[in-house]
Amino acid sequence: MSFLRMLVKNRTITAFEKAEQKIKKHLTPSDWFIIGFFSVLTIFGIGTMLAQTSLRLSVEVPVHAGTHIEGVIGTPRFINPLLTTSEIDNDLTALVFGGLTKIKSDGTVAPYLAERYEISEDALEYTFYLKDAIFFDDGTPITAEDVVYTVQATKDPTIKSPRRANWEGVEVIAIDEKTVVFTLRTPYALFLENTTLGIMPKHLWSEVSMDEFPFSELNTKPVGSGLYRVLSIKKNPSGVPAEYMLRASKNSTVRPFIKNMGFKFFSNQEALENALLSGDIDAAHSLPPPPSDKISSEEAIFSRVFGVFFNQNQQELFADEAIRRALDRVIDKQKIVDTVVSGYGSVLDGPLPPDRVGPKTPLSPKDFEERVLSAQVLLEKNGWEKGEDGVFQKTTKKQTQRLQFSLATANAPELKQSAELVAEMWRSFGADVTLQFFDHNDLNVEVIRPRKYDALLFGLVVGRELDLFAFWHSSQRNDPGLNIALYANIRADKYLEEARNELDPKKRKEKAKRAAKEIVNETAAVFLYAPHFTYIHEPELRGVSLQTVSVPSNRFAGVEEWYVMTERVWPLFIRN
Repeated sequence: MSFLRMLVKNRTITAFEKAEQKIKKHLTPSDWFIIGFFSVLTIFGIGTMLAQTSLRLSVEVPVHAGTHIEGVIGTPRFINPLLTTSEIDNDLTALVFGGLTKIKSDGTVAPYLAERYEISEDALEYTFYLKDAIFFDDGTPITAEDVVYTVQATKDPTIKSPRRANWEGVEVIAIDEKTVVFTLRTPYALFLENTTLGIMPKHLWSEVSMDEFPFSELNTKPVGSGLYRVLSIKKNPSGVPAEYMLRASKNSTVRPFIKNMGFKFFSNQEALENALLSGDIDAAHSLPPPPSDKISSEEAIFSRVFGVFFNQNQQELFADEAIRRALDRVIDKQKIVDTVVSGYGSVLDGPLPPDRVGPKTPLSPKDFEERVLSAQVLLEKNGWEKGEDGVFQKTTKKQTQRLQFSLATANAPELKQSAELVAEMWRSFGADVTLQFFDHNDLNVEVIRPRKYDALLFGLVVGRELDLFAFWHSSQRNDPGLNIALYANIRADKYLEEARNELDPKKRKEKAKRAAKEIVNETAAVFLYAPHFTYIHEPELRGVSLQTVSVPSNRFAGVEEWYVMTERVWPLFIRN
């Protein structure tokens, strides 16, 4: 105890006590004020310097937080990988469901629910190994049986899935809970993209009969396997969904930075634009960027090719290559881009969309005049001359032919306006063109499938992998094929077949380019433009990387990398 008392006893150090007394004796109150003032300045300066140093050494990183609201036109009906048809259905399905693989922001295919996959030497067998501890939103483990069920349901003709054709001729079996094998009849280099199909929970959907499949409540209140889950649904007074709120799924194999993804639904473009400008929503797609510094925009190639396709079987005029070349030369394609898509498009001279968005020098008025003159000379050399009505005609011993034909398209604003511009240019040149507009379903059933048209203005979805087979291979000339130009070329067929079987992406692309060159050399169609995909959003949204977009939902290919909130940390504390 005496030792402790000695430790706590107050003590004074003589030397310090004397120094303190001298300081107090010689310093006045004003001296103390000055000392205090400069002491505060010194402390403040040191603090500022340390803060600036910390700021320079730290880096800004995204955090897992925040909310992002998208605006879209329409109302969801099928949030179901097997039944999606509308853009809003595709958007929600892309976020709520995950496949064995997923498309990355750079357009490549990477494992998602699968840990890895193997391809046999003959490219006929694909073996996928599922990740450990993967679950649906309701906590049920995802197994190979769920994969088998999803594919078999897609192939069931009763369901009438739009993706059924992707799986015809493909057999699927589950080896065990974590292993599934796909067997193809013939090699198909693009099969991996099929495996991005969202996996559905067998334990829920197996209770629904195939006849009741489209009517299940699970189509609007889905239990998925993707990055997000449905958190809440708001409906308008009529009971129609007006807003979906999604929450980052705790069971996702990848954790996205944005915590909440919302979707608000609008009936028309004007309402959508007003909501964007008012700040009611944070983003929208397929709109021209508004003149506002409060809005950011992204632009990407939309892998769709618009052109005029000739039916030589119905209109013998188009069997004459001189006619096809002349009609191609007199089209001011830049004017169509500027008028129809407000400049957000690329002029095309072939069946492949451009690799990237970039400026292209338009033809000068003089150059275009020379093109039109060369077209006129080309026809005259082949025996065509203008009649009294200004329409080209060609007289032979048997008959007099007029440059007269019809141009058909869908009664949709973009296609209709394009057709009107093309027809006007052809009429000015010396062609008698009759326009025909059809509702989309009628165009498909009554015109395209039976191939009853002279010329058809239409758009083809080429896709990221530039697969031209369905549109240009000679085997696809008749329904249900999509070779609407009824094109046949032995060399082009060879390149298209080789491209389908080529696993190397670079070699596959080269084969597609060779086939495209054959098509261009024969002027098999008048290629007009490839539209650009525009994505308008608030400046706070970062991490968006758009390249080639096949369908609008492709913008979510790298959505896990998007973020709206950040914090500054020292590199030492950054975790992958």
